[in-house]
This record gives sequence, C-alpha cells and structure tokens, in this order.
Amino acid sequence: AAEKIALENHIDLSMLTGTGKGQRITKQDVLNLIGQQNVDQPDTSKAKGKVITPEIVPPAKPTTDISQKTERPQRREPMSRLRQRIAQRLLQAQQEAAILTTFNEINMQAVMDARVHYKDEFEKRYGARLGFMSFFVKACTQALQNYPIANASIDGNDIIYHDYIDIGIAISSPRGLVVPVLRNVQNSSFGDIETQILEMAQKARDGKLTLDDLTGGTFSITNGGVFGSMLSTPLLNPPQSAILGMHNISQRAMVENGEIVIRPMMYLALSYDHRLIDGRDAVQFLVSIKQDLEDPSRLLIGL
Repeated sequence: AAEKIALENHIDLSMLTGTGKGQRITKQDVLNLIGQQNVDQPDTSKAKGKVITPEIVPPAKPTTDISQKTERPQRREPMSRLRQRIAQRLLQAQQEAAILTTFNEINMQAVMDARVHYKDEFEKRYGARLGFMSFFVKACTQALQNYPIANASIDGNDIIYHDYIDIGIAISSPRGLVVPVLRNVQNSSFGDIETQILEMAQKARDGKLTLDDLTGGTFSITNGGVFGSMLSTPLLNPPQSAILGMHNISQRAMVENGEIVIRPMMYLALSYDHRLIDGRDAVQFLVSIKQDLEDPSRLLIGL
C-alpha cells in the first residue's frame, strides 16, 4: 500500500526513513510526507480549476454606421460590337495559343538621326511625315522574310505559310483600339508605308474603317510607347503567330567601348505562339530587328 501511494504521488521512497519494524516504510510514513508537502506549498485551492483568459477589448464602433450610408451609384452599359469583338479575340488568343514573350532593347539614335536628316525632303515628296513606324515595318518585313515561320499560322494540324506579308498596325481610335492592315508590305517603300498609315489613321478617327481594313493580317505591331509604356507583353491577334511591341524611348546609361554613355533606348517585346515558333527563332527574329534599326542602312540593301 505504501508503494502504491508513493507511486501515485510521485514520491521517491529511497528518500524516506521507515518507522516500521526493521525500518520498513509504512503507509503512514508516506502519508506523513504528503501532509508535510501540503503544508510547505502555498495554498492554490482558490485558483484550482480556474481558467484565466485575457480580457478582450471590443473594437471601437465606426463613427458612421455603414448601413446608414446612401447607396453608391453605378451604371450598366452594353458593350459596343467592336468592344465585344475585341474581348472575344483576346480571350481566344489566351485560350488557344501557347503565348511566350521574349525581350530585347535597341539604341534608337540611328533612326532618330535619319528622321531628322530626311524629314523635310520626305514630307515634301510623299505628303506624310517620316515616323518611327515605317522603320519598324520595314525591319519586321525583312525579319519575316528571313524567318517565315513567324509569318505563318496554324490551321488544325497544318501550318499555313503566307508568301505575302500583311502587317496590322494597332491604332487608338474614338471607338477603341483597332488594328488596320497594311497589305503586301514586302513590296512597299518607306513612302508607301507612311502614306498607308496616314490613310488608315484618318479612317480610324472618322470611324470609316471597313471589315476588309481590319482582317487578314499575318503579323502585327503595337506601340504602347505613345501612351508612355516602358515594357509590356502584347497579346497575339489570332490566327497570327507573332506580334511586336514597341515602347517609349528613354535616355539611359549604356556601356560602349568600356565607357558609360547616354543613349535613347527602347525595349522591344515579341510575343509568339510557342506551338509554332521555337524560342531560338523568336530570339533571332528580334535580334534581326534590333540590328536593322541600329543600322538602318541594312534596310536599304536587304541584309
């Protein structure tokens, strides 16, 4: 009995001196020790079984009851047919294509110098200003001829190679973003391209673009730089397989021949359908555009 009581109360019997016969530890010896421990310990009976919880301070009530606020106004308007069509095509691009984007940057100094040098003579001859877009259209045309897979499209399990180049140019209009198409640009001069862009921009402002103006492109260019965009990932225009994104030109510090110089730089983004275009071809395509724009004389001799 003494051992059982000691075990239940976690008492080491070796620490006791028994009072029984032959110094045997008795039940009373154990009980006496337990009683002595209770006397020595502080009385915690009042706290026994009591759960102490922190006081919770309720949050302060708002000075204004939200439920008493007047309903905030909102309005519902149906999408225009153009906006519905844009939404459908953008969703189609996201759902059907394996879109990937590769980036590069170009020094725009050579293009800017060429514009300044030829702008007066060019406008006098063609009746249109020599803009940046014609340089990009020419550079893309040359790259598309060197990498025809970027000018192709997927139809089921077939690849459709287009032996012509029709480039869509994204233009902001009162009705939203539209992408009129420049036809057969592989045969177009700088003057032809700028004249077509001028005509399409005027038709967009007047709301006179036709369905034929907006369909059939094999490649697209969008310029977020006119709105101040530094970098973006443009979405494909189905069934096209690639689109080039232009951005704003900013003066940045660059290293040339071991020296830090300030140059007008632009980031370029090429989004492409990875189902059709390999990463290597996409990168080389963009490098080709970079080389032509940093040395525009290449565009004149077809390098």
